[in-house]
Amino acid sequence: MWVQHDLTLDPVPRGFHLITDKVLRAIPELSECRMGLLHIFICHTSASLTLNENADPDVRADFETAMNHVVPESLAPQSPAYRHTLEGPDDMPAHVKASMMGFSLSIPIAAGRPQTGTWQGIYLCEHRNHGGPRRLVLTLQGESGGSGESGE
Repeated sequence: MWVQHDLTLDPVPRGFHLITDKVLRAIPELSECRMGLLHIFICHTSASLTLNENADPDVRADFETAMNHVVPESLAPQSPAYRHTLEGPDDMPAHVKASMMGFSLSIPIAAGRPQTGTWQGIYLCEHRNHGGPRRLVLTLQGESGGSGESGE
């Protein structure tokens, strides 16, 4: 089985947003997959994807704080300023953050379910102050059979 869907996410504020349920709802064929791989790709250069803690909302705030510390919007006074500023002061730092975090995820599937850890969720990492809608391409590849039962 090979299935591909586009998912457009509504604009969200800058930060880290759990999107696991939206992704899973957008690919109904997942329940038919006995074993496979779900690949998620974001079609943007200033937002990213990651898989991480899904229970405590403080993790999302801490991610934003940590990323802003590692990649500040303003470089230190002794450093040269970002040269790419046509789309605003948050644009180049957003590109750097997105490259650091990554543009895709691959998640194993078994018995029609993603094989994520108990506390893992899929995040949209919005690095722009006003990023707009974000488009994801979801590609499922695997063997049909849903429940994973052998049928013997």
